[in-house]
Amino acid sequence: MALAALRSVVASVRKNGLRGTLREAKENGLLSALLDGNLMETKLHTIGATLVGTDSVGNKYWEKTIDTQFGRHRWVEYADYKNYNASAVPPEWHGWLHYITDHTPEQLEGLKPKYALPHKENMSGRGDGMIYHSKGHALNPNKRDWKRYEAWQPQAEIK
Repeated sequence: MALAALRSVVASVRKNGLRGTLREAKENGLLSALLDGNLMETKLHTIGATLVGTDSVGNKYWEKTIDTQFGRHRWVEYADYKNYNASAVPPEWHGWLHYITDHTPEQLEGLKPKYALPHKENMSGRGDGMIYHSKGHALNPNKRDWKRYEAWQPQAEIK
């Protein structure tokens, strides 16, 4: 991964020059991603990639066919990168991401049924009240009392 990212950076510098590469990095939010490791990896991976499209929520869909392992050359960059969820991907883009189809939703627009509803993200499990914590977890409000028994104390011998 790191070697492929380095190759992409070198190719971008050769193609656009150092100033053009830095401008592209700033436009893509690469400089603001230095503090977030996951976002940084995604931003590095997008160097040299093709933006295939965006959905109604603002998620960006990328493809990089050169110098990338098959199965990892399509990915999504979530619009809300601090609070992302896989259910935010619409079914049309899900099919493209998982190689069910090679056609993007824009190419398949005429095949969409008229009765189809717009996609909504699954909100179950969101919020602090919806997150499951086991009985022994420090954040569980009904914290378990781990003192289940009293230690055995030998009685003094009676003579």
